[in-house]
Amino acid sequence: MSGVVTAYIGLGSNQKNPVGQIRTALQELDGLPQSQLLLQSSLYQSAPMGPANQPDYINAVAALETRLSADELLSALQKLELLHQRVRQERWGPRTLDLDLLLFGDQSISSEHLVVPHPGLGERLFVLQPLFEIAPALVLPNNQAVAALLDGCSEGGLQRLGD
Repeated sequence: MSGVVTAYIGLGSNQKNPVGQIRTALQELDGLPQSQLLLQSSLYQSAPMGPANQPDYINAVAALETRLSADELLSALQKLELLHQRVRQERWGPRTLDLDLLLFGDQSISSEHLVVPHPGLGERLFVLQPLFEIAPALVLPNNQAVAALLDGCSEGGLQRLGD
């Protein structure tokens, strides 16, 4: 391996034209240094996970081939969130853009500022469904198949948006 890793990024937005936020962020992911967007899922609409008094979310998952380290990629994702005027006020509160590093190759990472695979990945239909769409045979570092996790995930109010 020549330092190239496939990372999976979860995208979410429920503020300031969420569909536009996600589409713009996907283009920006493709423009990250030493990185190339490989695949992107359809867009999905889901009820908010946190406080109910906020708009529904638009979610997607992207596969990104990168030579960046996990920490460098996390930093780049956080910079993109700031470009989209992301404000961190309330846990699971409304946001213009949320970019989560879901998986980084087959690595398990646990540091002060980064945990991969992303905690909660296995219980979130709004992540599992778009991840399964672009990587149906994907197996997590703990040997759990995305397909099996999806089968065990409760149906939620997830709706695939048309193109």
